[in-house]
Formats: sequence, C-alpha cells, structure tokens
Amino acid sequence: MTDQLKVTRVRGHKMRIIPAIDIIEGKCVRLSKGDYDTKKIYNENPLEVAKNFEAHGIKYLHLVDLDGAKSKHIVNHQILEQIASKTTLKIDFGGGLKTDQDLRIAFESGASQITGGSIAVKDPSVFENWISTYGSDKIILGADAQNEKIAISGWQEESDLELIPFIIDYMQKGISYVICTDISKDGMLEGPSFDLYEKIIHSCQPGLKLIASGGISTFDELPRLVELGCEGTIIGKAIYENRISLKQLENFILNH
Repeated sequence: MTDQLKVTRVRGHKMRIIPAIDIIEGKCVRLSKGDYDTKKIYNENPLEVAKNFEAHGIKYLHLVDLDGAKSKHIVNHQILEQIASKTTLKIDFGGGLKTDQDLRIAFESGASQITGGSIAVKDPSVFENWISTYGSDKIILGADAQNEKIAISGWQEESDLELIPFIIDYMQKGISYVICTDISKDGMLEGPSFDLYEKIIHSCQPGLKLIASGGISTFDELPRLVELGCEGTIIGKAIYENRISLKQLENFILNH
C-alpha cells in the first residue's frame, strides 16, 4: 500500500491531503451544510481546478456529483472521465451511486475509489455486495452525521442510526475507509470536529482508515488531525476561499 500512496508524515503517522471538487451542472461549487440554496460557483472548469491541484504535488481528489446526489443516479461521469484521463490524480467519487450500473460507470470513467453514503443506509445488501465484489480498497463508507446520527440523501434526511455503531457494523462487513463529515461544520470554515473524530478513532480501531471532512479552515488544523490518527483529510472551501494555500499544502506533502 505504502508504495502507491504518497503520504505525509508527522510524528511517524501518515495523512493524505485530499482536496474536494463538488459538481453542479458541470461547474465547481461549494455548499454550506449541504444546502443547495447556498451554492457558490468557484470555477466553470473543474478540470482546470484539478490540474492546478496536481501542479502543487497533490495526488488525490474527492469528486462529488451533487447533481447525482439529488437525482439518485450518476450524472457527472463525463467530468470524472475528463479529470481521470487528463491528470494522474487518484479520484474517489461519490454522489448518487445507487446501482451496480452507477458503480460500473464510475469505475469505467476512471474512479480509483467510490464513496457510498445513502445506499449503505437504504440498501445495505447492495452496498455489502459492492464491498465483497470490489474489495475494501475500492469502496469507502460515507458516514455523514448530524448530532452523531447518520444523515442521508445529500443530507436532506436524518436517519435514526447512531454514527459509531453504524461504522463498527460496516467494519465488520469489510469496510476500512470511512469518510466522516459533521454536517454542522461543513462549509462553515469554523474548524473540524476534533472531538468527534477522536471518539470515532478511539471506538473503532484497529483497521479504521478515517478520512476527516468538513469544517477545515486553517492550515494549523492539519497537524491536529494527524495527531488524532486520521488517515486523510478532505479540504474544500478553505482552499477556494484562500484560507489554506496550495503552496502550504505542497510544502506539507513534501516536508512530512
């Protein structure tokens, strides 16, 4: 694994830097707390954004099909294909993946991994089949939470599932990669949920590869996430609002 993962090291621990591109109508956007009414367009050309990440030594990309999340099937696979074929970024792709066909399209379009969130709640047998078919390196559990309860359908619905038991249950079914977003923090630039991540890592080890997502607002938060034991962190609005520069991220990747 280590050979193919370009990782950052702080105190002997590795953490991947994973910028996010969220797509609506082919454009690079960000939302606040998952609310489509708060949409802000940052760039009309997601490929340009991805190439800029790549130029700064970034190896990974979290690509979210927000149109797909809303319409409950893959929509923006051409953008995935474009970025995958014109950069070397390893892309994890999510948003609206509901069927085996959606998954096939995502992988054929160049995704290295896919993230399943709502499907893991609403149709666990399909999601479990994906884990056994593609393996735990390819399938990421999207465990997005509001008040430690799992939220689904592009965060439009809250379920009655408790976050930590939900993660543990899927780890027993073979999941190792988990992206956890605290919705109350997402896009707010108020800092991530350190306490929540600490609690998850403490409760779910060993074997958990936790990817922190939501609320990252300053560069100084990254070493704290490393110390907690996060395997990766997804950074979105902080990059687009110039709170964290790509140069800082480049140095972080080079120097740790």
